[in-house]
Amino acid sequence: MPESGIVEIPAYVSPIAVIFNLEGVDSLNLDPATIAGIFAGTITNWNDEAIASQNEGVELPDLAITPVHRADDSGTTENFTGYLFEAAGDVWTAEPDGVWPFESGEAAQGTSGVVDAVTNGTGTIGYADASRAGDLGTVSVKVGDEYVPFSPEAAAAVVDASPFVEGRGEGDLAIELDRGTDASGVYPVVLVSYLIGCVEYQDAADAELVSAYFSYIISEEGQQAAAEAAGSAPISDALRERATAAVELIG
Repeated sequence: MPESGIVEIPAYVSPIAVIFNLEGVDSLNLDPATIAGIFAGTITNWNDEAIASQNEGVELPDLAITPVHRADDSGTTENFTGYLFEAAGDVWTAEPDGVWPFESGEAAQGTSGVVDAVTNGTGTIGYADASRAGDLGTVSVKVGDEYVPFSPEAAAAVVDASPFVEGRGEGDLAIELDRGTDASGVYPVVLVSYLIGCVEYQDAADAELVSAYFSYIISEEGQQAAAEAAGSAPISDALRERATAAVELIG
């Protein structure tokens, strides 16, 4: 049988929250360069002018910042460093990677480890799947001229604001995430996971099963179930329309 083309669909969109623990402060506005400086270890105190200038009226303590990163090889880290590299490349010069590129800061194992380290520390800041942010302080990220808090809608919007990768097959909907976008209402710190299958299967039963599974995952019902279970951002109707056409290629 000739080699089959693939169906690739962005089906799981998860905002990554920048979380922090700072007494009396529930939210902060930060631009990409400041976030990059904090995690790169060049901005080391919470009352630094780079932070204070974006948060007028917020009482910031004279307190050392303790950035927390993943100790393990992580897709969350790869996407977070991808955002820093693209949106603040003058400050964050390390290529995107699932392995944290610096020795500075505190390392913690897994999402739970990062959340626990930030929760139990003082002046700590980290990054984690937004569904795990809980009662921790969170950062609204500067995009264009506005500061955007994470939300399912804003996370899904960055997918719609980004182009598809060029030169792919008809059913290959790989996204070239535009993390440096200035589009309004977009939260660019996201992780996108894909459904990947073949266009053609030798066994018709396999094709039917894959098609049915993909169809459910991208449906409103499937996306809502994922949102309720994992805090993901449901894909937009526009993307669902493209995804449905891709699934219809399976046979």
